Amino acid sequence: MDQPSPKQILEALLFAAEEPLGEAELQDHLGGEVHVADLLDELQRDYAARGVRLERQERAWAFRTAPEVAPYLKRSRVQPKKLSRAALETLAIIAYHQPVTRAEIEALRGVAVGQGTLDILVEAGWVTPKGRREAPGRPVTWVTTQAFLDHFALASLDDLPRLDELEGASLFNPARGG
Repeated sequence: MDQPSPKQILEALLFAAEEPLGEAELQDHLGGEVHVADLLDELQRDYAARGVRLERQERAWAFRTAPEVAPYLKRSRVQPKKLSRAALETLAIIAYHQPVTRAEIEALRGVAVGQGTLDILVEAGWVTPKGRREAPGRPVTWVTTQAFLDHFALASLDDLPRLDELEGASLFNPARGG
């Protein structure tokens, strides 16, 4: 394997740096035989027409996004909502007992499920209605979605911890209702 050139080393140092690097620091990495200022000028010319540019800030250097491509990098960031205890309990019941009706969720929780609770979980994309139960009133059944699995890094529902594991870790105690 060939030795990397001083220019390649310089490029890698600048690329990997979290903060702009000073010329003296860069010179220390490359040794005295190499003239860092000349290499920096070369790299700056090499990157002049690219999506990133090598920019000088006083005597420090860093790669920065080219101004003309910056608007394409902006993303809208969805602020994650903090789920209420009721929403977390409802989500857990749906995950472990699906398909499950609202009445079954309420029976397991011991309290009524507010419509807002299911709305939050549907809005997050974690639960969805999955048909109707063949019972009086034909209630809607609820199940988790692929987005639920993705968010919690689960390959399948089989990857959920077993209830006996949660009991052993004192995270679940059916005797005291949770």
